[in-house]
Amino acid sequence: MRSVFLRTLPAVAGVAVLGGCAIGPNYVAPTIAAPSAFMGQAAVVARPALAAPVDAWWRGFNDPVLDRMVDRALAQNLDLAQAAARVTQARAGLGAATAALLPSASIEARGAQAHASTQTPTGRLLAATPNFDRDGALYEANVVAGWELDVFGGSRRDQEAARAQYEGARAGVAAARLAVAAQTADTYMLVRGLQARLAVARRQVETQSRLVETVRLQRAQGVAAELQLNQALGALQQTRASIPVLEEGLDAALNAMDVLLGAQPGTYRAELAVTAPIPAAPGLAEAGGPAELLRRRPDLVVAEQRLRASNARVGSALSQYFPKLSLSGLAGTATTTSNTLFESPASQAQGVLGLRWRLFDFGRVGAEVSAARGQKAEALAAYQQSVLRATEDVENAFSSLVKREDQERVLADGEASLAQARDASKAAYDAGVVSLVEVLDADARLLSARDARVQARMEAARASIRSFQALGGGWRETAGAGAG
Repeated sequence: MRSVFLRTLPAVAGVAVLGGCAIGPNYVAPTIAAPSAFMGQAAVVARPALAAPVDAWWRGFNDPVLDRMVDRALAQNLDLAQAAARVTQARAGLGAATAALLPSASIEARGAQAHASTQTPTGRLLAATPNFDRDGALYEANVVAGWELDVFGGSRRDQEAARAQYEGARAGVAAARLAVAAQTADTYMLVRGLQARLAVARRQVETQSRLVETVRLQRAQGVAAELQLNQALGALQQTRASIPVLEEGLDAALNAMDVLLGAQPGTYRAELAVTAPIPAAPGLAEAGGPAELLRRRPDLVVAEQRLRASNARVGSALSQYFPKLSLSGLAGTATTTSNTLFESPASQAQGVLGLRWRLFDFGRVGAEVSAARGQKAEALAAYQQSVLRATEDVENAFSSLVKREDQERVLADGEASLAQARDASKAAYDAGVVSLVEVLDADARLLSARDARVQARMEAARASIRSFQALGGGWRETAGAGAG
């Protein structure tokens, strides 16, 4: 095997030098088979709602407070600050990889004086030399240059990998912006949803408190039994017990919002303390199809750039099979007296052609190549999996959005009917036609329906946010993130 390699080396070297090609596979984007449309696309596009702008989709909810929160998060979020710092690091790495392809030069100068000992073996020998001078000096100034010739393209592959990392870091900023905007909007919907659920529970507490007072008066008049009073009190306390749980969830959501905005918990709590309705989910102007996600979603751009970088590293590893050639030179002056440093007789020059070859290290090089190929295979599988997950995200978000809105409409009708049934049962109880149990049962059903409707509206809004995020909302800005 080694003999075959050695026989073919001159031919490969000649082709590399003459053609300027780089060892290793050139990157070819993987082909992804995908349908032309999402399964739930037709139902989502047909929704009767005004479409949100794709570059600032959160404004489609028509909620100024939400707009303000998202804008602050995009300006202050610390995850975004980390992503921006990674771009700076990747840009520096690309600069270093590019500099490795260019010659380097430096200026060196020195001046030295010495007084030799005559008591060492060398000193005794020199002392016996005629005209021996124990004092000496050396002055030198040189320009030194060096250049490692990238004959087989290993450094160019390193540069290609560094450029892919840089483009991936830029796309990572876009992905982080999309994630932060979506998390902020989602947390906002959670806050409004919990506030609405608390309002429902507190209204129910007021209603049940009035019922308790009615039963208490009837009990004092001997009309109602103690059992009925205890039943009414028990139902009231059960509703009251749900309030601390909802308040706990609201506190956690408000704290999460502050952290998303890069602030200490409690900073913006007062701004969200005023209860506001859950904004209706906007429509989608366009959804494209699974194939469109490859250019819309910045996280897929990141995954592909990782694949591109791993492909380049295969070529970098393969280049270690071949020799490294370098040129170095020196031009300057050297003398033992400072006043003759720049005179013609003191000039000096040197040129060196260097060769470095890991000739007896092919086993280790082979292991490095195998590792690089394994990393490429892993990156390819990760990219393909990311594409499938992206499509799954869209389909799930579309389904959740449509189904939750359907659920809200059904619950709205049911709530209206249950409200009428509760009023009728209360009137019948006051007339002595039905027992208190029927009133309490009607209360419980109405509370459950109202709470479920609020949750359905909240989840529809959150599903809308997930839809925009899954589609790569704001893709006009994202599309340029990977441009070189």
